[in-house]
Amino acid sequence: MVYGVLFGDKHSHRDWQLLLNSRPEISSPVPKTNYIDIPGGDGILDLTESLTGDVQYKTRTMGFTFTTLKARRKWSSLYSDIQGYLHGQRMKIILDEDPAFYYIGRVSVDEWKSSEKYSTIAVSAEVEPYKYERSSSLEDWEWDSFNFEEGIIREYKGLAVEGFLDFMIVGRRKKVIPSFIVSSADGSGMEVEFEGNVYRLPDGTSRILNIAIREGGNILHFAGNGTVSIDYRGGRL
Repeated sequence: MVYGVLFGDKHSHRDWQLLLNSRPEISSPVPKTNYIDIPGGDGILDLTESLTGDVQYKTRTMGFTFTTLKARRKWSSLYSDIQGYLHGQRMKIILDEDPAFYYIGRVSVDEWKSSEKYSTIAVSAEVEPYKYERSSSLEDWEWDSFNFEEGIIREYKGLAVEGFLDFMIVGRRKKVIPSFIVSSADGSGMEVEFEGNVYRLPDGTSRILNIAIREGGNILHFAGNGTVSIDYRGGRL
């Protein structure tokens, strides 16, 4: 199997006949720390998690170097095609070696080098710190990209609530506020309890800012009659 990269709707090998020279380079995102010196005292005051209760991160970089398989007379046209599609554009990036997740960010075509026999192209991207599950909990998950060792099957669409429903979401590292889509039997909506607090969910789509899905098991207790769908997409570093 020839590993490549999917940029938006274009695959590096299938669409452009590019070969990866080496594994993609992916930097680790830098934590956004906030330290305050304590005059006249020992140490420092760490306020990194004081605002959101979690660590926030800066963007990370990705780098790819490819060699073209096309004939030399086509190099110039290929370079223009790739630049026209990629350079400066914000898009999803999916690695063949990690097909269950996507990165998202802005792509740049950095360098094009040619010798007598080969032509190489360097591509980089400035992407968000987290990579995201390829399918949300309301989308059909794909067998081809599913990781049976680390993947989580999320079937959160049209959950029947007949009086009460206890439901667990297994969260990933990124803290996410999901959306709830409610269709109640009498139009009055539903209630949901999360971490000891009860919130009203009206019919239609809504979000509760105090319901943030964290890493690990998150239990939601629904009360009412009708159906509820939970729109959630996990992210990991």
